[in-house]
Amino acid sequence: MTNEQFLRNLQVPGRRVDVVLDTDTYNEIDDQFAAAYLLHMPQRAHICGFTAAPFLNARSTSPADGMEKSLGEIRKILTLAGREDLLDRTFRGSDRFLPDEDTPEPSDAADFLAQQALSHTADDPLYIVAIGAVTNVASAFLLHPRMKESAVVVWLGGHARWWVDTREFNMMQDVAAARVIFGCGVPLVQVPCIGVADRFLTTRYELEHWLGGKNALCDYLVHNTVGEAERYAAERPWSRVIWDVTAVAWLVNDGERFLHTRLTPAPIPEYDNRYADAPERHLMRTADWVNRDALFADLVRRLTENG
Repeated sequence: MTNEQFLRNLQVPGRRVDVVLDTDTYNEIDDQFAAAYLLHMPQRAHICGFTAAPFLNARSTSPADGMEKSLGEIRKILTLAGREDLLDRTFRGSDRFLPDEDTPEPSDAADFLAQQALSHTADDPLYIVAIGAVTNVASAFLLHPRMKESAVVVWLGGHARWWVDTREFNMMQDVAAARVIFGCGVPLVQVPCIGVADRFLTTRYELEHWLGGKNALCDYLVHNTVGEAERYAAERPWSRVIWDVTAVAWLVNDGERFLHTRLTPAPIPEYDNRYADAPERHLMRTADWVNRDALFADLVRRLTENG
């Protein structure tokens, strides 16, 4: 890929593109919003498939269990959205995180990502939107390094560069995978969490007003979010980040209407939970601000326009 094409692929595509969403969907309540948003932008995203990412927290007993639960949640969202045609385009991901930066974890997801990317070209790349630990994505690149010539990765992970550390869930789960993605030379767009995407908040009353009663998928998103928040904040004010939506939003970020971004040399995610500056490295794009109200209005419009 020429440098000119590399820089073009770091710009918002501005057209309909092929997309795969790699997601740890069961981990929280925000991946569901991101998947729903993607499903409702057919003029800009041709969805090639979904891949389930591993995760480990209180909602799973192991990375494998988190991945399997995420696979089930993807299928639930597709069914609620009336997109059963995509059920056979959902793939199991890795059942563990990378042991190091040189050893991939083979999976159906990694094979699918590679197959899709290698069928594209530099001037018509596959867009991989990743909103969990990037284990599947990094494994695909380790297995098929040529993918960097025909793919673009958009990742919600890490924190803003100025934040005190990189102790963000998606990055902490698999630092080795993050290092692969930041270092392999693929055009990379990062939406950091604290300091950027954490602006994208919502509340019970906003969700109930704008999404409640509109359709089955909207009702599930409201019920799921409110139910989760009420577990720890019953009878108290609360808001929830639905920050995974911001990664999908980059696909329709024409004129930077939702995200303000900049080009910067790709840093190195370190194992001591910090970034190491590397001014000699290739460029990547990073978001540094979210237009919260504009993006929320677009999310509501898309999720309810056919409701």
